[in-house]
Amino acid sequence: MKLIDFDGLFDEKLAQFMEENKNKYTEKQWEDIIPKLYKKFGDTFVAKVKCTPKEYYAKMTEAELVETLRAHLREDVPVPEFLCTEIESRGEVETLAPMLFDEDEAAVSYAINLIGDDPNAYDAYFTILERNLSTEDVRSDLADIFKLHADEVKTRAFENLQKGVAEEYMLEILSRVKEKEDRIFEALLSAFLSGENVPMRASYLAAYNDERALSYLLKKIEDRTIGFVEFQELKYAIEALGGEYDEPRDFTDDKDYLAVEAAASKSSKTSEGEFRS
Repeated sequence: MKLIDFDGLFDEKLAQFMEENKNKYTEKQWEDIIPKLYKKFGDTFVAKVKCTPKEYYAKMTEAELVETLRAHLREDVPVPEFLCTEIESRGEVETLAPMLFDEDEAAVSYAINLIGDDPNAYDAYFTILERNLSTEDVRSDLADIFKLHADEVKTRAFENLQKGVAEEYMLEILSRVKEKEDRIFEALLSAFLSGENVPMRASYLAAYNDERALSYLLKKIEDRTIGFVEFQELKYAIEALGGEYDEPRDFTDDKDYLAVEAAASKSSKTSEGEFRS
């Protein structure tokens, strides 16, 4: 199948239509008219392909639909809504599953956006996380999907954590579980007490929202060896769990603190300059 820029063809027809009717409609009316014209275009015979845009994609196999979508992304040609609608009608997960393991990040991201949080894709999503496939951005997007459905996937996430597989992602997912379990709390606490990635793991305890973590957070924040970033995240976690920590601390020699102060000072000076001008 030849790659056809249906959106480009529509834009040409739209430009002509708007020129012929330029004094007929307000800008607001055009906002309502254009989507209707696009929908109508889907059922319009296009001589170039000897069928309508909808029919063009309806004739394709699932494999051809996927390859066409890949080609649109690869060649930076706008993806027509008619192509996405046809994929949806065949079942996004069934049709797009091969794209989830594509080497092209754009293709994987597009497939995930079309599939969304369909539970039928969870196994493939977990495989990407477990095997460290695709880019960090893609894996973070998948973790975000699982965080919204943490109670549904907690068993597999916990099993992976126990095996040390994609540990940080599994901790992040488990921190969003709403139905509290001692084993999950203990896993999150154990990860925090390990001393690794303290700021992030403190945020997991805050997200899990179990007050039993408060005493451990308060003890850790008293550690005078922690840096500014760790301190700030610990303080946030303590406050999120209903606690307080107001003892003043001196971070004037901390590089992260100095960077934050420098950025704040620069922003302030820029704002003053804009105000004066």
